[in-house]
Amino acid sequence: MLTLTQLQHNTAEVKTKLTLKNFANPNLVDEILKLDITRKQLQTENDNLLAIVNTASKQIGALLKTGPTLAETLKQDVAMHKATIQLLTQQLQTTEAEIQQLLVTLPNLPHHSVPAGFTATDNITVKEIGTIPSLPANAKPHWELIKDYKLVDFETAAKLSGSGFALYSGNGAKLQRALVSYFLAANTAAGYTEYSTPYLVNTATAYGTGQLPDKEGQMYTIEADGLYLIPTSEVTLTNIYAHQIIPTTNLPLKLTAHSHCFRREAGSFGADVRGLNRVHQFEKVEIVQLVPAADSYTVLEQMVAHVESLLIALELPYRILRLCAGDMSFASALTYDFEVYSAAQQKWLEVSSVSNFETYQTNRMKIRTKNADGKTELLHSLNGSALALPRIVAALLENNQTETEIKLPAILHQYYGNSCI
Repeated sequence: MLTLTQLQHNTAEVKTKLTLKNFANPNLVDEILKLDITRKQLQTENDNLLAIVNTASKQIGALLKTGPTLAETLKQDVAMHKATIQLLTQQLQTTEAEIQQLLVTLPNLPHHSVPAGFTATDNITVKEIGTIPSLPANAKPHWELIKDYKLVDFETAAKLSGSGFALYSGNGAKLQRALVSYFLAANTAAGYTEYSTPYLVNTATAYGTGQLPDKEGQMYTIEADGLYLIPTSEVTLTNIYAHQIIPTTNLPLKLTAHSHCFRREAGSFGADVRGLNRVHQFEKVEIVQLVPAADSYTVLEQMVAHVESLLIALELPYRILRLCAGDMSFASALTYDFEVYSAAQQKWLEVSSVSNFETYQTNRMKIRTKNADGKTELLHSLNGSALALPRIVAALLENNQTETEIKLPAILHQYYGNSCI
């Protein structure tokens, strides 16, 4: 969440960057600042009346014996002032709530290195690594391969849950488990502490990482209990430290978790949703870091390098994109996307986003530390997919298919128990 200080001290810059982020109403900043002026006026008036009441209350005690008539007059004045104070307090609370409600509708500001633009065509390719596989003419897309090898059953999943869900079985389930085991082993070897978190969260938790009020329509809701199914374990991992002051000696905090992720994907249609390309429930391994502000962009590059190492080991051709301002998420200040090439579909598939949120999330969650001067300051939060499984599976199947088997990269042999499917 942006702060009033940011809006007050850098008004023009904030409005310019909101425009870059494709935010529809940057003039909302002016509305918030006007409300803050009103808030300050109400606070000043309230404080002045409180001071008058406190002074008068002290005088009344002394005047009860020497000047009862004056004491009674002061009592009436105090009663009148208290009624006004009550009204001012209500107005102050209403104004503060309105400011807060408007502040949370503002997206995070893009970092100065973020390219301008509004769509994926404006993203910048940072690097492209690997050789695009040359498949035979009779090569199949993954949605045909999973039927041939009996890896995923969409028809039974539709019977169980509806369209857009997948039922993994046999070697398909085994491949999922192998990938999760590899990702978690690599993450913990890199110093991340493994967690297993809840899949249901309350409103405060969803608000903390920016899912609310931005993504209500994309989350599954358990209305009777006021809970949401998580779209990613980023939500739960980051909120572990909500409302805490973290000693500098404990930083950086590095967390990882495997979870199922639940996304309504409302409005999705067309070729991009075939097979495993876009589903409502999928598995993903996440990495999160909480770090001092001065370190966050160095840490971002380290996290990018870590995710890259996972893809190198999987022997998949990949590219890294720096997203333009308009294509980034609501809460991100800078995002790198990873895409792998799916040879049978002849297209790039996104498999990870690695983002720095700066103080946007930690301000909502009040995750802080104390600097060398003893002053409390917000930490920066970062997260990345390491990695999301469905499109990784799609690319592995398509790129490594032969007429008789699907070869697996060497890194997976020990986790899968074989060199091929």
